[in-house]
Amino acid sequence: MAGNAMNGGDFSHNNTTAPSTTRVMPLFSLKGRTAIVSGAGAGIGLAIAQALAEAGANVAIWYNSNKKAITEAEKIEKEYGVKCKAYQVNILEFAPVEAAINEIVKEFNGRLDIFIANSGIPWTQGPALDGELEHYRKVVATDLDGTFYCARAAGAHWRRQKKEGTTIDGKTLEGFTGGSFVATASMSGHIVNIPQLQAAYNAAKAGVIHLCKSLAVEWVGFARCNTISPGYIATEISDFAPAATKNSWRDKIPMGREGEAHELKGAFLFLASDASSYCTGTDIICDGGYCLP
Repeated sequence: MAGNAMNGGDFSHNNTTAPSTTRVMPLFSLKGRTAIVSGAGAGIGLAIAQALAEAGANVAIWYNSNKKAITEAEKIEKEYGVKCKAYQVNILEFAPVEAAINEIVKEFNGRLDIFIANSGIPWTQGPALDGELEHYRKVVATDLDGTFYCARAAGAHWRRQKKEGTTIDGKTLEGFTGGSFVATASMSGHIVNIPQLQAAYNAAKAGVIHLCKSLAVEWVGFARCNTISPGYIATEISDFAPAATKNSWRDKIPMGREGEAHELKGAFLFLASDASSYCTGTDIICDGGYCLP
């Protein structure tokens, strides 16, 4: 922890400070800040990267195999007038995650302000008793372990930045009150989806939610940690589902449709920015009402 935020079972007082402005729109500004978004070659991750750039952040976007991310980064840089670069990063191991974050911090003004852990894959093999164990391992390694590795590496920078008040190259760190880590969880971390069966995915996403709640306590004083739980979003991650299954989803969504990736931009910007300065350990469900009935 930064300083003495917790002594035994009690927290010390005034571990954080409120933003100096009371006007709302400036709180959403990310001008001069550095953000990393994993799983940002397409879909939700790309929409998040666009939102952060539009708010003024310099953005590093990570991809696994989708090299379109390189072109998308160039588009973001040109459209929003910020620095944006794509990096191919293996999030299944801690060492490459740590190395990539260190490289980006050095290249992006010596600082890190925001990390969006969005990398994830679905379970596509039906009942848990019938699916391959290797598929189970890959889902959990990507969705849960990868989130932990990203949090561990990013959190180390935020703890140092708060303690020392400098960029990685020793310059005074301007405008840094604390880091913001936001992980893409899922409504599947709250409910059990039907008709498709996906126990491993559900468990991994529930783990992401509780991991971030736990880190929110551990990081008091130098970073906030929150999650967003989307419902069914019309992206390539759900391409495995046949049309009949998707129609079944819509039958169970009060809004009657899947969401679009850009409909999540506001929620992610809120948690990434000072607009959510008093939110940590929060999970926002964006599911068109699926979890309500």
